[in-house]
Amino acid sequence: MSGSDPQHSESLPKERAGERWLTRSVLGFGLASFLSDLGHEAATAALPALLVAIGGAPAALGFIEGVADGLSSFAKLAGGWLSDRPRRRKPIAVGGYLVTGLSTGAFALATVWQHVQITRSIGWVARGLRGPARDAMLADAVPAAARGRAFGFHRAMDSAGAALGPAVAAILITVIPVREIFWWSVVPGVLSAVAFAAFVQRDESPGTADPQPFWTSLGALPARFRSLLASVFVFGLGDFARTLLILRASQLLTPSLGAPAANAAAMSMYAVHNVLYSVASYPVGWIADRVAPQRLLVVGYFLGAATAFLAAAATASWWMIGSLFVVAGLTLAFEDTLEGTLTAREVPPELRGTGYGVLATTNGIADLVSSALVGVLWSAVGPGTAFGVAGGLCLTGAVLLTRLR
Repeated sequence: MSGSDPQHSESLPKERAGERWLTRSVLGFGLASFLSDLGHEAATAALPALLVAIGGAPAALGFIEGVADGLSSFAKLAGGWLSDRPRRRKPIAVGGYLVTGLSTGAFALATVWQHVQITRSIGWVARGLRGPARDAMLADAVPAAARGRAFGFHRAMDSAGAALGPAVAAILITVIPVREIFWWSVVPGVLSAVAFAAFVQRDESPGTADPQPFWTSLGALPARFRSLLASVFVFGLGDFARTLLILRASQLLTPSLGAPAANAAAMSMYAVHNVLYSVASYPVGWIADRVAPQRLLVVGYFLGAATAFLAAAATASWWMIGSLFVVAGLTLAFEDTLEGTLTAREVPPELRGTGYGVLATTNGIADLVSSALVGVLWSAVGPGTAFGVAGGLCLTGAVLLTRLR
């Protein structure tokens, strides 16, 4: 596996003297993601408890997450192509943050799991549309030599909100009804849109007002990038939604703790998962600015396989469940930081929106299959088989990535 690609002159560029990467806009990207994840991750952490209350099974949770991720993936594809028009990026991002924030509050009105499916899907479509626009703006807002740090900082802020959200939910669920947590989650969700609008400067990157037609843009993506997407897709087929880990932990702990305490404990461990995700993201990005990011991503993919195998073998041991959430958090730090960094390296600026859209769509389609597959196998056969199959797919994706030259 090569550490650099001679066909891409900006793979490892030197940062020009005096250029800063931690600007007002970069802080705005981070603050918006922090607030958004604070809201929707609090709702995500409380979602398994709500589904149990309204009679939803593990298969329902897997189906909800899989369908929402699938719809989001197609929204990301469209959003990526639209984001090749730089002037549209900021409005798309602000609107996406706002709709995602409002949709989480609607969980409070659900009486059957299908209601959750509808509102989750609406929120995730908006999230999908905003993602490529935000990532293309971030890639163009910093020197090329600092993209690993910029994406690492962004993921750290994002995951800091994702860590605080479940922690707040774990506290709130002991003092208020679970439905009220979803109403609370609207506040940081709306503030995320305000932060993006106020802090992030309008994109002045070298896009065109009238970019190529959709299929032409897809066909123009570099061959090496398309090969990278194949590894991303296979790994993603085993990269199930983290709500399934929360459900796994709560079910294992319920016999000894009772359902309320087990739910709170599972949410707390998910918060620890997100803390590790946050803390590790910037160091991973910092290292990626100095070595080949592809090599680091292989490490992350092997951690993903370990996550699934630990979930398959998990018992009610606190040590084992804690280890599961630790490895899962580290996996996301590698995966999210490095896939974004590699896309910026491999895709030219005029196609960067499309590139991020295709990356997100690839992940989203794989997530649809993965979450639904794990949920169905769990209900039909058992969690050991479900997570074991996921681990095998993650391992295959890691091996494919090692063979990418």
